[in-house]
Amino acid sequence: MSFEEDDRVVLNDEHSEFDGETGTVTQTMESMFGDVTYTVSFEDGQETGVPEDDLEAADEDDDEE
Repeated sequence: MSFEEDDRVVLNDEHSEFDGETGTVTQTMESMFGDVTYTVSFEDGQETGVPEDDLEAADEDDDEE
């Protein structure tokens, strides 16, 4: 599943300080090999270069605003 800017997502990366948090996709980047990575903005910062496999769509109930 690919994501678009402004999509709400949950990050699943045990090496990230934002693991398990819900954020918003702020940018998508495609490499010359066709791989897409994302920049995700969270309440306390952002994570860049996030692969699609580390993201899942957030439930509507996950909105913290």
